[in-house]
Formats: sequence, structure tokens, C-alpha cells
Amino acid sequence: MTAPDAYSQKLSPLAAHLSRKGIHYGWVVVAVTFLTMMVGASAVGAPGVLIGPLQKEYGWSVADISAAFAIRFLLFGAVGPFAAAFLTRFGVKRVSIFSIVLIAMGVVGSFTMSSLAELFLLWGVVVGLGTGFTAMVLGATVATRWFVARRGLVIGLLSASVATGQVLFMPAFAALEQAWGWRIALSLLLGLLAVATVVVLMLMRDHPADVGLLPYGASEAPAEAPQASSLAHTLVTPIRVLVDASRSGTFWILFGTFFICGATTTGLVQTHLVSICGDFGIAPITAAWMLAAIGAFNLVGTIGSGWLSDRFDSRWLLFWYYGLRGLSLFYLPFTDFGFYELTLFTVFYGLDWLATVPPTVKLAAERFGGNATIVFGWVFFGHQLGSALAAWGAGLTRIVYETYLPTFYIAGILCLIAALAVFAINRAQPGPELQTA
Repeated sequence: MTAPDAYSQKLSPLAAHLSRKGIHYGWVVVAVTFLTMMVGASAVGAPGVLIGPLQKEYGWSVADISAAFAIRFLLFGAVGPFAAAFLTRFGVKRVSIFSIVLIAMGVVGSFTMSSLAELFLLWGVVVGLGTGFTAMVLGATVATRWFVARRGLVIGLLSASVATGQVLFMPAFAALEQAWGWRIALSLLLGLLAVATVVVLMLMRDHPADVGLLPYGASEAPAEAPQASSLAHTLVTPIRVLVDASRSGTFWILFGTFFICGATTTGLVQTHLVSICGDFGIAPITAAWMLAAIGAFNLVGTIGSGWLSDRFDSRWLLFWYYGLRGLSLFYLPFTDFGFYELTLFTVFYGLDWLATVPPTVKLAAERFGGNATIVFGWVFFGHQLGSALAAWGAGLTRIVYETYLPTFYIAGILCLIAALAVFAINRAQPGPELQTA
């Protein structure tokens, strides 16, 4: 896709080269964003193989370790609304670099930690804050700025990067941990962060106009978004948006269903699947490969969901996604965790891992207009609130009942509730666009 004449004289060399080949530079930005989000999310997934080693080395209980990782999930989502405002004020490139550096600081600091308080600070707070800036809101911002056509597909692709990053590197982390210890395993994460830093510095751009282009599929330049007058205004804007959005029943339905989404994916399965499989005699590396397979199928399912969300009613999509996920969670406790049963669960559950994101983003955009990105940030906070509660609650359940299985029944019921709740959203009467100026 080439730029209009009014912009063609301003094309950067790389953008001009790609444009001659019919490739819009927005796809480069999508690739860089995918890498950034995937690597950031790998920092969220890495602790999945750390519970056992930390318990063995320091004598901490599963519940205490899970609580620290729950804070990480919570901040991973809580930063979202503010990340949207910071992305507007400081730009995608600067915010991405800041988040990567923050994650690296938390990982390096954990190499010499000696107390549970340090685990809470480094993996709960520092890594939680850092990963929050590379979460779903970053993908939604890039998709909105750079694409008019195929936006649903882009959101699906970038959404897939989060779950893919959280589980794709799990086998490598697990193998390195078993061979040389968890510190060496985390060194791989530091290497990934270094690669992402170089790529962002070289190729990331904030707006299509920075390389002399219009957004993909646009026929005219978009209106410039109003800039916050001060840092204080940047921090206050997400709160104002939340106050206005909280008056809408649609917001609370999206918030509640995404709470359930987080509880039944990253909170329960991603955090505890390695430990759950260990209860049935399955080696950590094998369980980590299951998570990697879930991530691979998620890539297919979430991209497909983005394509479907451009064509079908998002409420019906969410009904099927939550309903089928609930059935898969009910199914697992009735198996003996054999190869074929786990394979069936991995495929079925993986296709549905984060397929809920594109239709949820679309519903937020239809209802909340220009502030949809910040509203989605708050909805994503609900996702991570559910993740945090499930991460902690599943660990507590393991201690009290000596099994994780009751949590799967609860998760399945919650998914069925979410499947029905989405029909309370009335798309025929979109609410007024929120005003925050």
C-alpha cells in the first residue's frame, strides 16, 4: 500500500522501500509491537516454573509465593489505564523502552534476593509495573493509530502475543532451571529483553505521520488526539474516564466477564499448570511444553477471533468462547491426566485462551468512542484482578484440600456465567462518547 501524494515526499527511506513493494510500514510497527508484548508477557509467564524452585531453596510456602505473583498480575492490569494516557503523552517508543528497562531491573534484582519481602517487591511490584506498560493497551493503541482497515485482525494478532509470550518460552525456562537453576533460566529472559530493546530503538515509530504515511486503509489524515497539558493531567485522565464509564452497565459487564477471563486463564492455568501436573507425576518440562502448545493454539485462535470480530456480533462470539472454555475446564478434572486427555484439553483450551480479547475491544470501541483505549485499560484491569485472585486462591486451595481440582469446577461455572452475561450488552444503543477535557 503506497502513501497518498501529499505524504509521498515525506516517506522515510525504509517506509518508501516497503511502500514500493506494497507493504505499509504499519506492519513493521505491528511486528515490533508483537515482539515487545511477547517478551514482556514472558516475564509474566516465567514464574510458572519458579514456584517449586523457590519453595525448595527458600522454604517459602506455595501460598506465599503465589501471593507475590498475584501482585504481579494485579499491577500488570492496574497500569493499563495509565499506560494508555502515558502512550498518548510520551509515545509508544519511549514507554516501551521504559517498561523493558523496568522489567530487567526486577529480574536482575531477584538474583540476589533473600527474603519474601524482596520477592513481593521485585516480582510483585517492579516486574508487575514494567509488564503493565507492554500489556493489551499497547496493542490496542498501535492498532488504533496505525490501522483503519483490518483493525480487528491486528488486535487479534497483538492480543495473541501476550499469551504466546507467557507460555512460548516456558519449556526453555523449565529446561534451563532443571539443568542450571532458576537464575540461569531468567538470564534467557534478560537476553530476550535486550533483543527487544534494540529492535524498538531501531524500528518503532509513534505515528504513521512520523514516516510520512496515513494509517493503513485511511483516505485522510486522522484528527490529532488532544495532548494532556501536564503530567498531573495525564495521571488524572484515566480516573475521570473511569468515573464516567462506571455509570454504564456495559462497562461493568465487560469488566466482570474479563475478570472471569483472567481468573480462568493466566491466574489458574498459566500460574499453576506445572504444579498441577506435578501432582499427577508429570515432569515440569512436559507440563511446560503443554503451556507452549496452549500458546501456539492461542495464536491461531486469537488471530481467528480478530478476523471473526470484523464480521460477526461480538456478543455471540463471547458467548461461544466463554461457554466452550467452561466446558474444557469441567472436563479436565474427570480425566486421569493421560497423554490423549491432556492433548485434547491443550488443543481445545488453547484455541480459546485469549480469543475473548478482540470482541471485547470491539464492544468497548462501539460503546465508548474516543476514550475506548483507556476504558479497555480499566476492563483489562478486571482481567488481571481475576488473574491475581485465582493465582492466590488456587495456591490456597492446594494447601487446604491438597489438590487443585476444586478450582477447575469453580472456573467452569464462572465461564458459563460470563457466557450468558454478555447478552445484557445492548449494542443497538451506544452510549455517548466520554469527555475528559
